[in-house]
Amino acid sequence: MPRALDRWSALALLRRVDPVARLLVLTMLAFNVGFFMVLPFLAVHLGEDLGLAAGTVGLLLGLRTASQQGLFLLGGTLADHLGTRPVVLTGIVVRIAGFVLLGAAQGLGGVVAGVVLVGVAGALFTPAVEAALARTTQERGDGPSRSEVFALNGVCSQVGTLLGPALGTALLLAGFRASCLVAAAVFAGVLAVHLRLLPRDAPAHRGAPVLAGWGEVLRDRPFLLFAAASCGYLATYHQLYLALPLELARSTGSDAAVGPFFVGASLLVVLAQLPLTRWAERRLGTVRSLVLGFIALAAGALLVAAVRQAQPGASGALVAAAGGFVLLLTLGQMLLLPVTRDVVARLAAGRHLGARYGLLSTAGGVAVLASGALVGRAFDAGGAAGPARALPWLLVAALPAAGAVAVALLRRHLRPLPANAAQLHTRRGAWEAAGTTTAAPPRRTPA
Repeated sequence: MPRALDRWSALALLRRVDPVARLLVLTMLAFNVGFFMVLPFLAVHLGEDLGLAAGTVGLLLGLRTASQQGLFLLGGTLADHLGTRPVVLTGIVVRIAGFVLLGAAQGLGGVVAGVVLVGVAGALFTPAVEAALARTTQERGDGPSRSEVFALNGVCSQVGTLLGPALGTALLLAGFRASCLVAAAVFAGVLAVHLRLLPRDAPAHRGAPVLAGWGEVLRDRPFLLFAAASCGYLATYHQLYLALPLELARSTGSDAAVGPFFVGASLLVVLAQLPLTRWAERRLGTVRSLVLGFIALAAGALLVAAVRQAQPGASGALVAAAGGFVLLLTLGQMLLLPVTRDVVARLAAGRHLGARYGLLSTAGGVAVLASGALVGRAFDAGGAAGPARALPWLLVAALPAAGAVAVALLRRHLRPLPANAAQLHTRRGAWEAAGTTTAAPPRRTPA
């Protein structure tokens, strides 16, 4: 492989990362393969095979999301207090149980239990993995940066997102139950690998009061403002599942283009995430990467709004604008996600990492719920040809625009510390976590 290509290769980066980080990002790939074998086909199974009403199906899918997003803070806190290994292993076991229940369920009670367990598993696993990746990745030095490792995590997740539905479609020939059992078998294999390879880590805050830790996180104003800014990304990304299908359906009579758009977005992440992250680290830095990412999200929504307002009857132009929205949204996502995870770790300085990642995701879930209701009402109020037909997309654009403003207000907190200062800052957090009073960390020398 040419040297220039090898530099950007996900496989090359996998060889360079810490072994624990390598295990965790490959686990995210396997997790998404198993997850997307089943979840894209769940609504059809519930409606056609089990005969549940559409409203009930929507409620059950929302219950899965709520049980995951609402418990992220708890999952991250458990990782802080118990360590990564027990929380990750428990999450895998719970997801196996959830898929087995979904495959076996013949009534509403079994389906409810299955979807809740699938959601709870994600709430346990994801913040624990993110905190472990942040702890095992060098901020400076010869190894990959933290942003690169989180970018690699995103690439592996997207590979799983591409493979899972393809395998699930093939397995549906044998029925939905077979898909669930094969997905459970995938997670059982992941469990066996983790039992053997995932090391025990010392809990960062064993024995410390949980409420005191939450209080510390909730008093961290820079982190809370940054979490609020990040909600702008999550709420905008959710429009792939809400505003985009609704707009295509009302403008063209079909949302069939959504599927190819999703595949194209995933392929773009797989192919371009790592080089874009490396370029952004070298040329843009933290603040400009975040601001440019939010601008890309807002620009995508404004593009659809402009076409929708100017040419309400031009279905071809609307499909092209929707493609532009997906492209800009994906580019914004690739700029934002790795840097966001890096900034959370930097602001935490080693303190309550799991809780912070959990709170970030829980806040995003609340933002998705609130923005979804707001944008949905705007679609109802605007109508297909009314004067306010572009209103939903203007609201979507306002979300990342607010995020960009919040980042600008936080810019002095988001700039990386010099290497020696970053080490001292992390060690100071470790000493405080251990309750050491006999020795103070060294004084920071001027940069």
